[in-house]
Amino acid sequence: MEQIKLGNVTITRVREYYGSVDMTPDTFFPESPKEVWEGGAPWLIPHFLDPDTSIVNSAIQTWLLRSEGKTILVDTGVGNHKDRPYAPVWNRLETDFLANLARAGVAPEDVDVVINTHLHIDHVGWNTYLDGRQWVPTFPNATYLMPKDDFDFWNPENGHQPLLGRGNQNVFEDSVAPVHQAGQTLLWENSHQIDAGLRLDAAPGHTPGSCVLTLASGTDRAVFVGDMLHNPVQILEPDVNSCFCEDPAGARATRRKVLGWAADNNALVIPAHLGGHGAAEVARDGSTFAIKGWAPFAPYTEQG
Repeated sequence: MEQIKLGNVTITRVREYYGSVDMTPDTFFPESPKEVWEGGAPWLIPHFLDPDTSIVNSAIQTWLLRSEGKTILVDTGVGNHKDRPYAPVWNRLETDFLANLARAGVAPEDVDVVINTHLHIDHVGWNTYLDGRQWVPTFPNATYLMPKDDFDFWNPENGHQPLLGRGNQNVFEDSVAPVHQAGQTLLWENSHQIDAGLRLDAAPGHTPGSCVLTLASGTDRAVFVGDMLHNPVQILEPDVNSCFCEDPAGARATRRKVLGWAADNNALVIPAHLGGHGAAEVARDGSTFAIKGWAPFAPYTEQG
């Protein structure tokens, strides 16, 4: 079991996918200097960069939290049977995610809260599943916490033109709208307190409604940062954005602010997509940051 306990909160990693995202570093992180990938090779390879293909590896995973008697999921991955014509890696993906969740001791009806840190294609997929020809909420008893700014931004009725273009096509219709229509969403703004130790805060930049989940229990601290960073290179080079950031300046500012808080509070940084050990401890290093340790989750050892 990939599980740790911070204070009174138990955190379990539930895997959906690990492997290639069909992008080289200069495509995925166009602002990143080549030397940082070369200089970081001993720890980048193999978990974050395939040495044979020079393609970035990434994990799709859900963080399962048990806190104050509640079962909470942070992000829900890609999902099965989803038609993603402009994202071939995720198109009609078939995984054992629900079986992996069951192995962690959780059935869909056990989930009390689902957190979508933002509404990109690979963070909302298991919000719903295909029941016959209809998309229905996967977690029938859960409240789905969605940032209102992202809900409004990705709603096709509002006519926004995202940087992602058509890459998020069908996502709102099959993974967001059905949950909202079922009356299971809570659209929040600015901040939202889940319980005594868990709080959501707006962290815009990657998308207008991107958020972070802060855990403070006993003396332990952690921050679940979604896509604030996709790769440890962005810890060493916090001004490097992914190619998917809607507001580049905002993404840089958010990254520096959250990493600074994590360094000053000895908080574990838990992104959505890190393979390897899944999370990192960070420290200030002049005007940037350094990785001072990794979480004790078992590293990914195979693709698929």
